[in-house]
Formats: sequence, C-alpha cells, structure tokens
Amino acid sequence: MKDQTVDKSLLEASVMPDKNGFFGEFGGRFVPPVLEPLMQEITDAYEKIKDDPVFTEELHYLQKHYTGRPSPVFHAKSLSTQLGGAQIYLKREDLNHTGAHKINHCLGEALLAKKMGKKKIIAETGAGQHGVALATAAALLGLECDIYMGEVDIKKEYPNVVRMRILGAKVIPATHGLKTLKEAVDSAFQAYLADPVSQLYAIGSVVGPHPFPMMVRDFQSIIGKEAKEQFQELNGKLPDNLVACVGGGSNAMGLFSAFLQDENVKIHGVEPAGTSFKTGDHAATLTLGQPGMIHGFKCYLLQDEKGEPAPVNTVASGLDYPGVGPQHSYLKDINRVNYETISDKEAIDAFFQLSRNEGIIPALESAHAVAQAIKMAPGLPKDETILVNLSGRGDKDIDYVVEKYGKDYGL
Repeated sequence: MKDQTVDKSLLEASVMPDKNGFFGEFGGRFVPPVLEPLMQEITDAYEKIKDDPVFTEELHYLQKHYTGRPSPVFHAKSLSTQLGGAQIYLKREDLNHTGAHKINHCLGEALLAKKMGKKKIIAETGAGQHGVALATAAALLGLECDIYMGEVDIKKEYPNVVRMRILGAKVIPATHGLKTLKEAVDSAFQAYLADPVSQLYAIGSVVGPHPFPMMVRDFQSIIGKEAKEQFQELNGKLPDNLVACVGGGSNAMGLFSAFLQDENVKIHGVEPAGTSFKTGDHAATLTLGQPGMIHGFKCYLLQDEKGEPAPVNTVASGLDYPGVGPQHSYLKDINRVNYETISDKEAIDAFFQLSRNEGIIPALESAHAVAQAIKMAPGLPKDETILVNLSGRGDKDIDYVVEKYGKDYGL
C-alpha cells in the first residue's frame, strides 16, 4: 500500500479545476469549434445556478422527498466479525430511488436542462443505472429522453432497459466496436453533435469535456458530505479508510471529495482487473494506462499500439470504460488516492459474501469496492474502520450472475 502523504499546496488544486477545467494536466475541453460556445453556455449556466437559492432549494427538496436522502451509513457487523479485523461500514446509496448514486447528478443535470430551456436530455449508459436515473428525472420534469446503450449491455442488463422504456425513454443500441460503454458514449456524442441546441448531453460520470467532471462531482458531493457527518455521529471520529469502485469515477468522487484534505483518512479507488491484465481483459485504467485523450478531455487512458482507446472488459458493465475522470488522474499523480484492482472472481465472491452475511445484494460495480474491503479488513486492527460506498443494488445483475456463476455458489 502506498504512502498517501501529499503536499497540501497540490491538494488545494484538487478541490476544483481551474477556469479551463484542468486538474493539473488532466481534464480540459477538447471539442470541435462548433461545440465550444455551446459548452461555454453550459458552463456559464451551471456557474450561475449552482449557488442560486431557488435552484438549490428545489434540488434539496427533490433529494429529500423524491430520492430519499440522506442515505444511511450501516455497520456491516456480521461481515466484519466473519473477517476478523477492521470494522466495515456501508454508505447505502443502493437505497436511493432508482437503486444507485446516479440519481444524484441526474436530478441536477435535468433541472439544469430545464432552466436552460432544453427539450430533451440524452446520455450513455453501461450498467443501465445512469439511464434509469436520467429517464426517471426526465419523466419527473417533463423532458424527452434518449439513452444510448451498447448492444452487449442491453442483453446483459435487460431489466434496466425495460425500466427505461416504461419511464418513457427511448433506448438506442450502439452496434459498433465492442458494443459496450465506450461505444455508447461515442453514439451519444454523435447524437449531441447533430443537435446541440435543443438537447443537453447529461454525461453519466465525472468524465467528458469541462464543465462535466466538475458539475457531476459537485452534484455527487452530497454523498461525502452526508457520510462525514453520519460517521462522526456514529463513531465520534472520521473513518480510517474510504473505499469506492472507479470506472469513470462519479460515485468515488462523490465520497472522496469531502475527505481529500483529511490527512488521516486513507482513500482507496478500486478498478476492475477483469480476468487478466492482458489488453482487452480488464479496465484498470489508472493502474495500467497512460495519459491520453478521449471524448473531449485528457486523462489516464488504456491505449492500443496506435494510441487509440484499447478494448476493455469486466463483469461490471458500469466500469468498462478505457478512460477515467480527470480529477482521479490528478489524485493518482499527487499520491492522494491509492488505486487498486479487483478481479471478476473476487467481485463475484464479494457479491455473494455480502448478500449472505448482511442480506444486501450489491451491484457488481459496488461488489468491487466490497471485495477490496474484504481483502483489507483481516490485516487491520479491530478498532480501525473502512467506509465503503455501496453505490448501487444488484437487482439488475441477478439474472446474469445466476446464469454465469450460479452453479459455483449452490444455485
């Protein structure tokens, strides 16, 4: 495990990007000239409304009375006792309306679109949780909604496809390349380029051109703000360790953002190791990638021999992205966050272990974070604590898990 000592002057810059959207060398806005004024319009609109009392009051009302916030922090006593080490706590984002953290930024982005006079919101989705959350927000606020989803993920996460359609969204398959999350992002960007005036691309993570990494992080920061207060109330101190899965990285930034300047809190981001570290078998971007460009911003990127985004693979559809949020890239470089990996097998084991010890079925994405906590806990003192962001529930994954792994777990 790396030492997380970091120069505070470097950490100050991680609190917010500069005026051009950079976290150190990462981030920025690299878009076609026709999109530059439109992206600036979004930036200006967000900067104007984020501190507007009318906007914040409406968002807080929906967070409390619609989403069901605050989500609780739960002490996983049975799992902790079985492991015999540090005490594991869960920030229960899986209990939010729509079943994941994604509703946090979707409500914010949909409200922004409404304030800007947009008629439609569009987005990509991998596991379908962002798509369901955005379709939900669109239905609530009277907006049209198009969701782009890889053909492979449509089959794998079909229950979420049905939910999106019930909510009135149009689900559009991405049929090129690997037909997963990157291709869904490609398709959504092409659709946005075709009509950037009447629709808003509501990016589903802390990725993309400025202002999206900042904006999505800000909407997700409620996770960390709540968790900090709740954990203090439960234990009289801050957690010793934070753990969250990282694909694009929105749930992780939501939790981490409140603790970045708390030097005694160790922070762990968990990437998917898939089935091996061969190209195309994993999505461990921060672990094995190099700085590069994707979808209008600079970040660590898994690349092929030509410097193009490399194919990726993981059991968790929401994590199969070759890039990562620019703030995560910066936090890696200044040594504030340890980025580690969990294999498909370890994630599936954790999926069943949490289900059978605590009665909580996690999303496969979240199972990566749970697996990291399971790996860490036995080697830590019993009075040490680990707070896991349980970013989503596993309803969407149960058919896939049972079909592919059920026999190995007595099903």
